[in-house]
Amino acid sequence: MRICFIADAGSPITRNWIDYFIQHGHQVHIISTYSSPRNGFGKASLSDFPIFFSRSLKPVHPSVASTQNGGSRVSRMLSEARVGRLSQVGIVLSDWLAPITVSRHIGRVRQLINEIKPDLTHALRIPVEGILAALATGEFPLLISVWGNDFTLHDNHPSPTRVLTTRALRRADGLLSDCARDLRLARARGFDKTKPTSVLPGAGGVQLDVFYPAPDPRSTEAVRDEFDIPAGSTVVINPRGLRGYVRNDIFFKAIPLVLQQYPQAIFLCSGMQGSSLANRWISKEGVDHAVRLLPVVPRQKMAELFRAASVMVSPSLHDGTPNTLLEGMASGCFPVAGDIESIREWITDDWNGLLCDSTSPPSLADAIVRAISDADLRRKAAQINRCLIAERADYVKVMARAEQFYSEVIEAAHSNHKRTRVPSA
Repeated sequence: MRICFIADAGSPITRNWIDYFIQHGHQVHIISTYSSPRNGFGKASLSDFPIFFSRSLKPVHPSVASTQNGGSRVSRMLSEARVGRLSQVGIVLSDWLAPITVSRHIGRVRQLINEIKPDLTHALRIPVEGILAALATGEFPLLISVWGNDFTLHDNHPSPTRVLTTRALRRADGLLSDCARDLRLARARGFDKTKPTSVLPGAGGVQLDVFYPAPDPRSTEAVRDEFDIPAGSTVVINPRGLRGYVRNDIFFKAIPLVLQQYPQAIFLCSGMQGSSLANRWISKEGVDHAVRLLPVVPRQKMAELFRAASVMVSPSLHDGTPNTLLEGMASGCFPVAGDIESIREWITDDWNGLLCDSTSPPSLADAIVRAISDADLRRKAAQINRCLIAERADYVKVMARAEQFYSEVIEAAHSNHKRTRVPSA
């Protein structure tokens, strides 16, 4: 197949998809919505079309969040607009302004797609990639991925993004979601229920040769030493980084409540090193001795951190299926997560994890304390979750299903275009 991806080429999720199709002999072209390094893509072609506002104001990826280190008043305001008290304002502003910047690139992207002549164009999220693809692909088959906050965060207030999201859904020949909830929401927003759909993890699944349980306690000693974790300490990890829809403020308020019962607990926070916002939360709660703010760590290191931790925390308000949730579950780490519909597709409360109110520090703290104190629950959940991930989220199996789904979308698109094409007189 000749495949054109419209995505952030620097995202690890994008790389998971691209690498698979390159390795399986497909011709891959990438239209990146952010400037990206040209190396590391093998034979794939790469074109950049940076969308300014989507990088500066959208809910921030951990790789960006870690750059805020005190700094100027402007940098602090940007941090607040991304992940702090002004984050909702930033999201609304982005949803009004991003479509304007998208419009600047439609002509060039359309020309590029006409030159590529892809068998399939795959936009890896709706704002802004799916919107751009819908406006630029013409009659070429189009598959759009829905990520966990495309509807519940970006599409729940009046804005040009909401209007163009509906247009993108009506244009798409197929829809790929990481949770069943979003297929229901997509159909309610205009996606044709007769067109192909599939539910697959957004990152393409979990690489089980990287994320697996610790073979024995001694295997985690090196990573504990690296991050100054005292022997015998219980480790709780927050792998979500700084994102506007994750209640990290509640997480830091819950830490003193946990320390009252488990004073030796250590809390690891990935993607927060150097964040003035995170440091302010730590200082306010007086928990600097128990918290380790980490940089964005590579995949192998994240797997080691999961194996060293007993509990993983994800206090989000908007999500599909977080990649870190699946990776932690595969690594034997017990999940504590916000009680939202998409998460309940993976976690049954008090069975293979615990669900809590992400807006309540006592609720989150109680779940963490329960997880730490109940070793039998953790052991049972680890067995259930490893089987669950192997069955539903193994990267090799998921991407093979995705490859087959691509063919289904192409076939359905051609059939639909033949039916709707008006014969010439």
